[in-house]
Amino acid sequence: MTSTTEKASIVADILRLKKERQAVILAHNYQVGDLQDLADFTGDSLGLTQAAAKTDAKVIVFCGVHFMAETAAIMNPDKLVLIPDKEAGCSLASMISGESLRRWKAEHPGAVVVTYINCTAEVKAETDIICTSTNALKVVESIPADREVLFAPDQFLGAWVREKTGRKNMHIWPGYCHVHNKIKTDDIKALKASRPQAKFIMHPECGCSTSCMSLADKVASTEGILKHCASSPDKEFIIGTEVGILHRLEKENPGKVFHPATAEASCEFMKLNTLEKLLWSLEDLEYKVVVPEAVAKKARRAIERMLEISDPGGFSAPKAPVD
Repeated sequence: MTSTTEKASIVADILRLKKERQAVILAHNYQVGDLQDLADFTGDSLGLTQAAAKTDAKVIVFCGVHFMAETAAIMNPDKLVLIPDKEAGCSLASMISGESLRRWKAEHPGAVVVTYINCTAEVKAETDIICTSTNALKVVESIPADREVLFAPDQFLGAWVREKTGRKNMHIWPGYCHVHNKIKTDDIKALKASRPQAKFIMHPECGCSTSCMSLADKVASTEGILKHCASSPDKEFIIGTEVGILHRLEKENPGKVFHPATAEASCEFMKLNTLEKLLWSLEDLEYKVVVPEAVAKKARRAIERMLEISDPGGFSAPKAPVD
């Protein structure tokens, strides 16, 4: 275990190298507390990518999982993107490949492909429009009602969107986040019974999303959870998402109490990143995350379509497959 003195030395070296490398450090909400505290920006994957684009940094060190670093590379082609541990993958992203998405599209010609941002660059390149858990509902609602929708890869987020929209022509890929899948209805019922004052705030990726809907006081993305808990007059919450977010919730809301829906909801891939690995990443400029430009161009267009939804004209569904 790293001592307080050793930790202080590592942090000092990271800050020195960050300045020398003209780097920005990003940490996802699910990272360990040490990395969240040290990062220039902490948030969800898209928000972090957008924040990095607004800086003068030449190097982005993304403390998250690989698809997030890929998204940063796609949207910041002029910056060097690093990830401290190259093995930091994502079980959800691995549940669909570009080839399997191409086959699915062939079975539904003319369908609009909506893909959750938790996917690889190759899958993003085969997508018409990306969504996040924050805007998935709005993205699907923006698509003409007579167009089929293929939603991938998270079946629980997809089911929640389909239920909210009442859309009958929406097909859902059977993928899931292995961490959110550990959050069960019986656990939530027991927690609510033992803590009747606590409000249950749930991420729509949860494996119990359909059965827990009646139990949830709020369904929201990671950033939505943070904003709701900060503004709510309530003082006690049960949080249905990866446990790393509790560090930021407790830090930003002194006086409020937060309980994990289950202590088992910890992502081992997210936790691969450490202070030591962040230091080594800055020292060696590893591990580089590079997306081929042909793939990045198509993926970037799918992300930009999502960002354009707020325009008065909304989303214009493509009449032909993405070239």
